[in-house]
Amino acid sequence: MSTTITTSGTSSSNRHVWRAVAAREISTQARSKTFLLSAGFLAAGLVALIVVLSIVSGRETTRQVAVVDELGAAAVTQAAPMARDLDDGLTLEATRSSSADEAEQAVRDHDVDLALLPTAAGGYELVGDDDLAGAAAQALTAATTDLLTRRNADQQDVDLDALARGVQVDERLLDPGPDDAGLREAAALVLVVLFFVTAITFGMAMAATVTQEKESRVVEILAAAVPIRALLWGKVVGTSVLALAQTLLLVAIGVAALLVTGQGDALGVLGGAIAWYVVFFVLGFVTLASLWSVAGSLAGRQQDLQGTTAPLQVLLMAPYFVSIMAGESVQTVFSMLPVVSTMVMPARLAQGPVPGWQLALAVGLTVLAAVLLVRVSARVYERTLLQTDRRISFAEALRQAR
Repeated sequence: MSTTITTSGTSSSNRHVWRAVAAREISTQARSKTFLLSAGFLAAGLVALIVVLSIVSGRETTRQVAVVDELGAAAVTQAAPMARDLDDGLTLEATRSSSADEAEQAVRDHDVDLALLPTAAGGYELVGDDDLAGAAAQALTAATTDLLTRRNADQQDVDLDALARGVQVDERLLDPGPDDAGLREAAALVLVVLFFVTAITFGMAMAATVTQEKESRVVEILAAAVPIRALLWGKVVGTSVLALAQTLLLVAIGVAALLVTGQGDALGVLGGAIAWYVVFFVLGFVTLASLWSVAGSLAGRQQDLQGTTAPLQVLLMAPYFVSIMAGESVQTVFSMLPVVSTMVMPARLAQGPVPGWQLALAVGLTVLAAVLLVRVSARVYERTLLQTDRRISFAEALRQAR
């Protein structure tokens, strides 16, 4: 591995040499196949997801309902707007059959989706093949029940409207969820997965680079010309800049895909969450980048990386599962904890408003944790980088850093 870093040996040049290290890190990683494949995979996956969501959300579904009499046909007509209210893209259409047997055979042959047939008891039954499609069945049952009730009321000379007046049960929610809950949940999952994949990909690449330089003894040459702490700052800054650039590129691609697929309204809902995601990404990744460098410095060879990076992978997996599986109260707590908040808080913001004090606390604690962890990481890095003969445990590294 070639090294192009030079220094004059002066204090001033040492203070700025981290820029050369950062530029070298950016150049090396940007040309690697891992970076190119990861960026391409994430971009393609993001575009594909947005396109699929666009197709699914705008898909029109028509359910054919076989009927044999006028009341059945009227029930389908009355149920159609109900079905549309339950499912935006659902349409109900009546298909006339000459008999109940013919209607049932049409269901078996999948020529129609459902059949609405009179029974010997004077009621009706809804017939399906292997299921009764939810929204369609619900609307048809409600419409048929209403028509049958009105028919019976007319036969008994009962004023049904007067009988039903004042007996309805209304519904009211004290804390109604957003109308676009599906969009918000999908966006929250995407933000969590993007951070997780980006942090793992760049973090492992960074740790592997440090270990490779140790194993090949290149680090001894670098340390003779460059302060070790400057090597750490350069790697942290270089990798963070590259990760941020990829994140901004993915955000731009995602915005463009939403506009092209006619989902520009989603930006009004998710714009704030996306902006805060970038902020939390910067804070979280800079903090984690220093830890990934330390993980690389603890390994004596590439085979040791799985062990030295395991704690960081667990640190990323915990908020990943919390964001996906935990309840609201657990997510609220985790979204304010330092470091893990960088994954959980953007997901909460995508799902709905977050109190300002919680947002400020999450940012403040993460900044404080970043300062402390970067300082500790720098001391550990300085004391372990040149120990190239063995793997060093975290406990031993912390003892050496005192």
